[in-house]
Amino acid sequence: MSPVDHFSSGLVTPVAAYVISSVGSMLGLLLTSRARVVGGRAGAFWLVGAAFAIGGTGIWTMHFIAMLGFSVPGMTIRYDVPLTVASALIAVVVVGVGLFLTSYGGDRLASLLGGGLLTGAGVASMHYLGMAAMNMSAHVSYDPAIVSVSVLIAVAAATVALWFTVRVSGALKIGAAALVMGVAVAGMHYTGMYSMSVTPHHGPVAVPGAQAVDFLLPLIVGTSVITVGLLLAALLSPSEKELRNEAAYRERLRAHDEGAPEVDLFGTPRR
Repeated sequence: MSPVDHFSSGLVTPVAAYVISSVGSMLGLLLTSRARVVGGRAGAFWLVGAAFAIGGTGIWTMHFIAMLGFSVPGMTIRYDVPLTVASALIAVVVVGVGLFLTSYGGDRLASLLGGGLLTGAGVASMHYLGMAAMNMSAHVSYDPAIVSVSVLIAVAAATVALWFTVRVSGALKIGAAALVMGVAVAGMHYTGMYSMSVTPHHGPVAVPGAQAVDFLLPLIVGTSVITVGLLLAALLSPSEKELRNEAAYRERLRAHDEGAPEVDLFGTPRR
């Protein structure tokens, strides 16, 4: 069995992964707070953006950056491109499903727990699919007990994250919640990685796939474009406070119109 190094680049990869996870989570919480206020189709648009922010940036990009620090001394590691792409899609889809289920489920506890279970299981699947995308001249095995713990962490983290999306608003609260979500996502990742054991094959074996650095430039460009685009959309749209004030103003106008007496052409109330 070969030793596994999860921090071959020192603290660079775990710190960068945590920062990315927190930024994606913060942006996602900002977008879900907008979705709660506007509702309807506009709210669905913000939820889709939040799924990309949390699932794509906060979870999958964090996972891949952390994987850049993974190595097995003396062994070449390559990545299966289709499986890696599939893991990214899973992260976005399961987070999106959880957000919609929780957001449109009202205050029902069943919606929150069901969304947390579904999203957490999906995130865990994404994580282990991303690990399965690694090709190396070795047999990879996992400790079932530690895998179970990582799945429980994923479900708990997803449930808390979804609760944040329907409850948290305001810059300070969103920032604090994002830092907590970053810890939870990173904790799940490194717990899952700790469950891995690697036994080298005897003799030379060709290792197919792409190098980690081949993903690096597309990853940075894609993440930057999506994150900046969503951030600009949030910054250029009315703030949550402005949206709430506008909604309250429209409600007052509607109530006034419903209670106003019918008048004739000269503004005289009809009897």
